[in-house]
Amino acid sequence: MPPHRLDSHRPYPLFDAAATRRMEQAFADAPLMQRAGLAVAHLALALAPHARTIWIACGPGNNGGDGLEAAAHLRLWGRRPIVTWLGDAGALPSGPGGDGLRRALQRAQQAQVEFAAQPPAHLDATCDLCIDALLGLGATRAPEGRMAQWLQHMRHLATPVLAVDLPTGLDADTGQWLQASATPDDSPNPGAPAPQRRQHTLALLTLKPGLFTLHGRDACGTLWFDDLGTDTCANAPAGAEPVAWLNAPPLLPARPHASHKGDWGDVAVIGGARDAACGLNMAGAAWLAASAALHGGAGRVWVTLLGDDGAPAAAAIPPVNLAQPELMARRLDTLELPRLTVVCGCGGGQPVCATLPQLLRAAPRMVLDADALNAIAQDAALQRALRQRTQRAQTTILTPHPLEAARLLGCTTAQIQADRLAAARALARQFEATAILKGSGTIIAAPDHTPRINPTGNARLAIPGAGDALAGLLGAHLAAGCSPWDAACLAVWQHGRVADQW
Repeated sequence: MPPHRLDSHRPYPLFDAAATRRMEQAFADAPLMQRAGLAVAHLALALAPHARTIWIACGPGNNGGDGLEAAAHLRLWGRRPIVTWLGDAGALPSGPGGDGLRRALQRAQQAQVEFAAQPPAHLDATCDLCIDALLGLGATRAPEGRMAQWLQHMRHLATPVLAVDLPTGLDADTGQWLQASATPDDSPNPGAPAPQRRQHTLALLTLKPGLFTLHGRDACGTLWFDDLGTDTCANAPAGAEPVAWLNAPPLLPARPHASHKGDWGDVAVIGGARDAACGLNMAGAAWLAASAALHGGAGRVWVTLLGDDGAPAAAAIPPVNLAQPELMARRLDTLELPRLTVVCGCGGGQPVCATLPQLLRAAPRMVLDADALNAIAQDAALQRALRQRTQRAQTTILTPHPLEAARLLGCTTAQIQADRLAAARALARQFEATAILKGSGTIIAAPDHTPRINPTGNARLAIPGAGDALAGLLGAHLAAGCSPWDAACLAVWQHGRVADQW
C-alpha cells in the first residue's frame, strides 16, 4: 500500500532491528530500495506539493540509497533536488547492498540530479523541504563529522523535514538517542523537533518499537508507513516475529440497556493518607481515582482514606464528598474484600504498608499504584505475597512510572528508560502480573502476551493526578469483567485518547 498515516484504532506489529534485517534478506529479490525511494518521493510531494528546491542529505549506506532513488524521481517530476552524499562512488561495497547503491546512484546521475559537497547556502530561504536519509536501521553510534554538522543544520531550520525510516541517530529498538551529541545542543527535550518546524518520518518495510516510546514520538513527529508491498505481518519469515504490537482498544460487547449498577462490579479505592500532626493530606489522589472508576463504568465505588497508622482515618464513618456524593466513603473494616476490585496506593503514603498484607491476601482483583508499589519494592514479604496471588487465581495490574519501576526491579531509572520494553517484560515476569510501564509510549506487558506500546496520549498527562485517574479507570474495567490484559489495553488507550482530544 502507499505511504499512509497510522490509525490509532488499529493494532500494528512492531519488529526490532534484528527481525527487520531478516525480512530484508527474505525479500532480497524484491527491489526494496527502488520502492523505498519512490515512496519517499511520493510522500515528499504530498507533504510539500508546491516544493521546488528539496535538500536530500544522504548517508553512505542503504538509507542514503533510498534518498538517491527519491532524488531521481523528484528530478524527473520537475523538482530541484539537491543531494549531499557521504558515499564514495569508487568504494561501494560488493554484494546486493552495494549493487543497489550503485543502481540508485546511476539513476540519480542519469536524471541529472544536482550534487553538492555541503548544504546549499541560504537554505532557509531557498529550500522547501529537507529529507533526512543519513542513517536508518544500521545506526550503531551517533553521527560524527560532516554528518553531524548536516544533521544539526537540518534540525535548526524552519523547513519541514522528512526522515527516511528513522530520524538519524534514533535507536530503532529502544527510542533512545544513540549519544547526547546526536541531539540538539539547545533542546531541553532531546530529539524534540524545533517548535517552528514540522517533522515527519516515513517508516519503511516494518514499524520499529523505538518509533513509539521514550524519545521516539517526539523525534518522529507525524509518522507514516509503507511496507514496500511486502505485507510484512503476513509474510514475515521464521525468526522475525513481532517483539510488540501497537496498542489498540479491544472490542468489548455493548452493555445491555436492561442492566443495573450491580451488574458492573464494585471498586474500593484505598489510599489518600492523612496525618494531621505533620500536615499531610493526600486524600485528593484517592478521590480522583474513585471518580475515574465511577465515570469509567464501575457499578459502585467505595473510598477508604488511611490515617498515619494505616487504619481508616477516623473511627467514625468518613464525611461525604459533597463534590461527588455518589462516591461512598467506607471504613476498611466494613469492606467485603473478597467480592471487590481494589485500587490501592493512590496517595497512600507510608500508611499503605499496614494494609497491603490483608489486601493482597483477600482481594480477587487489584490495581497497585504509586505508594503501594513503593511499599512492595521495599519489602520482600510483600513481594512474595504479590507473586502468590497467581496461585490463588487472583489477578493484579501494576502501574509504575519509571522511578517506581526502578525501585521494583532494583536498578536505576536510566536503566529502565534504556530499554523500556525489556523493563516492562521483566516487571510482568518477576511479579507474575500485568505491568503498565507509564511514560511516552506506555508499555503494557504480561507473562502470556506479546507487549503492547500505546500510541495515544501527550504531555498533558504529565501532571499530578493523571496516574490516579488511570488506576481508577483500570479498576472499573476489571470490576466490569474484563481480563487484566484487556482492562490494561483499553484503559491505557482511553486515558491517552482523552488527553489527545482535550
